[in-house]
Amino acid sequence: MTFKRLIGSSLLEVALAVTLLPACERVPVPIVTPKLHTPRWAFRPWISKDISTTDDSYSFVGGFRTRGIPVGTLVLDSPWETDYNTLVPNPVRYHHFGKLVSDLRADHVRMVLWTTQMVNNFSYDLEVGGDTYPTDHPLYTEGQNNHYFVDDAMPWLWWKGAGAGVDFFNPAARTWWHERQNGVLDQGISGWKLDFGEEYITEDTIKTHDGPVTHQAYSEAYYRDFLGYGVAKKGAEDFVTMVRGYDASYQFAGRFFATRDTAPVVWVGDNRRDFVGLSDALDETFRSAVAGYQVIGSDIGGYLDVDDKDVTTSIPFDAEVFFRWLAVGAIGPFMELHGRANLEPWNLPARSDEAIIAYRYWATLHDALVPYYYSLTEDAYAGSGANLIVPEGDEASWPGDYRFSVGPAFFVAPLLDGTGTRSVTLPSGARYFDWWDDQAPALEAGSTVTRSYVGDAIKIPLFLREGSIVPLDGDNPGQGMPDAYAATLGLPSPGGALVVLATPGDTATTFTLHDVSGDATLGVSRANGTVTFVATGSSRPLLVRVRQDIAPASVLVNGVATPAIAKEALGSSPGFWHDPAAPYTYLRLAPAATRTVTL
Repeated sequence: MTFKRLIGSSLLEVALAVTLLPACERVPVPIVTPKLHTPRWAFRPWISKDISTTDDSYSFVGGFRTRGIPVGTLVLDSPWETDYNTLVPNPVRYHHFGKLVSDLRADHVRMVLWTTQMVNNFSYDLEVGGDTYPTDHPLYTEGQNNHYFVDDAMPWLWWKGAGAGVDFFNPAARTWWHERQNGVLDQGISGWKLDFGEEYITEDTIKTHDGPVTHQAYSEAYYRDFLGYGVAKKGAEDFVTMVRGYDASYQFAGRFFATRDTAPVVWVGDNRRDFVGLSDALDETFRSAVAGYQVIGSDIGGYLDVDDKDVTTSIPFDAEVFFRWLAVGAIGPFMELHGRANLEPWNLPARSDEAIIAYRYWATLHDALVPYYYSLTEDAYAGSGANLIVPEGDEASWPGDYRFSVGPAFFVAPLLDGTGTRSVTLPSGARYFDWWDDQAPALEAGSTVTRSYVGDAIKIPLFLREGSIVPLDGDNPGQGMPDAYAATLGLPSPGGALVVLATPGDTATTFTLHDVSGDATLGVSRANGTVTFVATGSSRPLLVRVRQDIAPASVLVNGVATPAIAKEALGSSPGFWHDPAAPYTYLRLAPAATRTVTL
């Protein structure tokens, strides 16, 4: 994909032209848009490589597993097919493809495949380690003869060859294209990474079965059809598309690609792997978030090892960039490792030992936050009006800053250069606690603090809002956080309980939890020195961490005193334990329809 700009320039030079049809009075055939939903598994950590094989895929996932790093989805990027885009796995590169998919799925790892809407009449891979392809594409002539392509099958140059775009306004073409997808869908894949091949059709208006349509309308039809068919065939809980929201890659002007109602997972990709690229990714993330896209992320560490505006300029690997991008990429709702260099944390060119520790921490935290992300996303899709990612300030103030909130609990100030230090002004309206310093008192709303993490591979400025409620789980999709996860996050053994971080403030706050066991409402407040925590509607045991400076004299659960117990007993016995080394009281609550706790 590095050569996208290079090929785009060639395309402009040859200036392929098309004579557009006059306006057509026929109404385009509607393309069904399913109700937008992002399944719970899609919030887990994703990993991806450009050049891979069956054996390498097992090794890639296993490398994370053996190092205690959670993985939820594996993306097979290009090349994986017999040709672009046959949608048929290359039997040499991916032997026993169906077994690979089923083996990963048995290990709770989903597979998503890269593709575009282009069908080539000739193909090439410019990346080292790519494939060679036959002269005649098996689908191009068939599609051309049956008028399944836009612009009378005119071939357009893109970064994988030259091909024509599938006509999503032609019902017969859509049926034909759906049949091509069935092979891998039936083998158990869980989605498509839809890259922007349509951007290389450089017309403002495109000739389709239903007459001329705008380029934007064609683009949106592409993403809508892939999502609609995948959901219709596999169901919304088993299928996603990974698409672009706002993107300004290479020589192309920035625009929105998939509409927000056809964007269950959004990635802003193809950024260069330096601090310039990190700022570009944040800018595109912010633009997408303001426009109402929800589950947004970027390629951790940056994708490109060259400047996307000048591919002759190389960008060397910088471990500092990787670490700071890792933190930003993991605290948001969509976490994905993907880069042209196919980097693995344990094989970085520098500081790989630190990378393993940092990646384990952030992937574990992200995996544990799945109920937080999922619940907020469900509310947003239902019309709550609250976005997951909320940029601080207006667009003019973003450059050089890029502070943002993730839901109502977290406030993030990315490190945007190699100094490891920055000044942070906190939002008005609430006090905040430093995520990394349990002993520090609350920071006042609107205050400015300086944070320095020189030489620390894990940390960036991260704050927890007073009044926040954060549900945590781990080892998804199974219920309960394993001890290894809990230890990584500095928590006692939860013993299968749902963990809740409660930071009471003077104003009562609530959180609507959409849990695997059903919906619940969690609430916390503080008045006259007494903290009240309430959980209604959840039948799961809870391990609640309440921020409280002084050990409570007593704890009442539904009006009945619960005993003080040892830390080790929290994994199985109802009771409370106050941490003498940190301002936290831990409560283990047995299942009940309603649990009202005062302490």
